[in-house]
Amino acid sequence: MKRSFWQLVSLVLMAAMLLSACGGTAATPAASSNEIPAGDGKVIIYGGYGEAQGAAFQKALTEFGKANGIEITFTSLASFDTDIKVKIEAGQEPDIAMWPQPGGLKALADRLVPLDQVIDVSVPQSTLVPGWDKLAVVDGKIYGLPVSANMKSLVFYNPSAFKAHGYTVPTNAAELAALEEKIKADGAGYPWCAGIESGSATGWPFTDWVEQYVLDYNGPDAYAKWIAGEVDFASPEVTKAVDEVSKHLLADGQVNGGGIAMATDSFQDTAPLFADGKDNGQCFLLRQGSFITAFMPEDIQAEIAAGDYTHLDVFPLPAPDGGQAGVIGGGDIAAVFKGHVDQDVAKVAAYIFSPDVLKYQVATGDISPHKTFDLSLYPNEMQRKIGAAMANAAVFGFDGSDQMPAEVNAEFWAAGTDFVAGRVTWADAAARIDSKYP
Repeated sequence: MKRSFWQLVSLVLMAAMLLSACGGTAATPAASSNEIPAGDGKVIIYGGYGEAQGAAFQKALTEFGKANGIEITFTSLASFDTDIKVKIEAGQEPDIAMWPQPGGLKALADRLVPLDQVIDVSVPQSTLVPGWDKLAVVDGKIYGLPVSANMKSLVFYNPSAFKAHGYTVPTNAAELAALEEKIKADGAGYPWCAGIESGSATGWPFTDWVEQYVLDYNGPDAYAKWIAGEVDFASPEVTKAVDEVSKHLLADGQVNGGGIAMATDSFQDTAPLFADGKDNGQCFLLRQGSFITAFMPEDIQAEIAAGDYTHLDVFPLPAPDGGQAGVIGGGDIAAVFKGHVDQDVAKVAAYIFSPDVLKYQVATGDISPHKTFDLSLYPNEMQRKIGAAMANAAVFGFDGSDQMPAEVNAEFWAAGTDFVAGRVTWADAAARIDSKYP
């Protein structure tokens, strides 16, 4: 790695960084005690964004680059986790890369630089939703921080159906339980829409529910230990979460057809949310990720596109009694490669770890992982609600099953499906899953 002493110019660099920030809190380069060489005026970033995301990201980078005299180029790799390894082995790694999974980043930590050698990590830490800064820690050092996010801790509902029955959106666990009971007592339909069938991935919607309550009840540290296999699926922590899921989905009358139907009903089947009457299978609540709108009926999608929320709106899933409001989701986490640290890379890294970088990208559906992001920048009311749910979350947890070893993840899906369908007890399902850890 090239190095030169730059203590005399560090304050200038920090001032330039702050002046170039657009309305949010930007990180600064590393503390002045670090020695960072001058840049060459160019910074290269690789990631896995789709076309629209990539264009919006590049727009922000170009704007920042012009203000700071840096040519910043973003390239999206078709199969990021595989392609970035090929680039590294060929000696063609970029200055900065963004992983869609923290595990892939951590596996390459020996090729990366701890971020405290590049930026003042306390700045993004002060604005991130808690939990985001712990996703890419190796041997006590932070190697990666988030750039963009998505989330799953959402409940979609039909406002017209709510209005017709006099229902109101619940804001806490007690109100949610009362709504569930009222729906059943009224004979209006079923509280929850909850199919978990997804071909070879059948079961993942159930795992999302379990992850939600493991995080809510136990916090990010226990959540991380569970993912790592240090907290068993048979433990009281996870069993308590499964009991909470069962209360919502497997108790009598909660879901049309109960667990047996859930195991064979596709997660894509959103039609019951817009049905009329219990005889037609009407349900009132659907916990899913923001992507589920792509599986809504065409007329509903057209309404959403027009900014009409007459038949579809969203609210964050309330935290359970005794728990905290956590968010489950995903995102893209960036790191800096060894041998690529210079003053330009430090400036760009600080920028992409700030709330400002997503000012255009949120229009593509991405969410900011920062508490301080300007909610007015989201393109519509639904996105603002989703962004606010992230910003106001007590803690964040990256999709847990996606971080587990492949064999564990697959058994979590399979054993979870058997549990939902009533073929096994949770104790039996947990034993099956725990046995897959090495």
